[in-house]
Amino acid sequence: MNAIILIAVLSACNASLFSSTRIFWHMAKRKHAPKFFTHINHHGVPLRALLLKALFGCLVFLSSIFGNGHIFIWLVNISSLAGFIAWLGIAISHYRFRKAYLAQGKRLSDFPYYARLFPFGSIFALVLCFIIILGQGYTMFLYRQLNFLEFLATYVGVMVFLILWLGYKLIKRTSIIPLQDCDFSHHL
Repeated sequence: MNAIILIAVLSACNASLFSSTRIFWHMAKRKHAPKFFTHINHHGVPLRALLLKALFGCLVFLSSIFGNGHIFIWLVNISSLAGFIAWLGIAISHYRFRKAYLAQGKRLSDFPYYARLFPFGSIFALVLCFIIILGQGYTMFLYRQLNFLEFLATYVGVMVFLILWLGYKLIKRTSIIPLQDCDFSHHL
C-alpha cells in the first residue's frame, strides 16, 4: 500500500511540475513573467522555468518542518483554493464569451460543439464554485469558533488571488471589455 501511495504522490508531483513549468514558460512568452524564463534548451525543455518550479516545490516541502507545519498548511490552502478560483474564472469566461458572441449577432450553431445547458451551466458552475470557496471554513462558522488566524489560513488563497489580480489590473490599467467590443477574429 505504501508503494502505491508513493507512486501516486510522485505521479501527481510530476504532472504538477510539468504543467506549472509550461504555464510559467508560456506566461514569460506573453510577457506576464520575466523574459529570462522563455529560454528553451536543445531538447525543447524550458529548463530555467523548470528549475524555478522545482526549487519552489522543494521549499514548499521543507516548509512543513518549520513553524509546526503552519506555513505548509497556508501553502496547501493557497493551492487548493487556486483550483476552485480557476474554475470560477472558466465559468465567467464561458458565460461572457457566449454572451459577447450572441451580442455581436453571431450564431452559436457556428461552433462544432454546443453547450446545451448555456447559460444555466455556466451560472450553476459559478455559484457552485462560490459555495465551495466559502464552504472551506464552514466549521468556523458552524460552531462559531471564528479565529482570525484560522480564517486567514483558510482563505489566504483568495486573498493572494485578489492581490495578484487587482495588482495586474492597476499596473496594466486593464478594464472589462464590453460585450460588443470582444474580438473573435483571431480565435475562431
